[in-house]
Amino acid sequence: MGVHRKTRNLELVLDAFRDTQEALSAHLLMDRLPAYVNRSTVYRLLDRLEDDGVLHSFLASENIKFYALCRGCSQSGHVHSHAHFQCTSCSQVVCIEQQVVVPTLNQGRVDEAQVLLKGQCATCMQ
Repeated sequence: MGVHRKTRNLELVLDAFRDTQEALSAHLLMDRLPAYVNRSTVYRLLDRLEDDGVLHSFLASENIKFYALCRGCSQSGHVHSHAHFQCTSCSQVVCIEQQVVVPTLNQGRVDEAQVLLKGQCATCMQ
């Protein structure tokens, strides 16, 4: 698939991710974009940016898909071995930069692992 040309909508989506440390769901992303940006365009761009290794996705509470900027990924594959944290009070989701060790299996292989930690963020604990 891939993003072949830089459109205004693409730049708006990328800027939304660059302007935050949080992971964003499609709904949260739409709240940060101008009203004229079409919802289906946003979903299409999210899929393409993930295919291109620009964004990675993961499921948070209630199976809501969140996206965050990749570091070191490409079209050939995502290289993520970190956990994600979701605040149970404000629902903010962030990537945890510490690496998670995925165990090796005697028989079989792990192709994907997702670790979601839940608790309260520092702001909500104050």
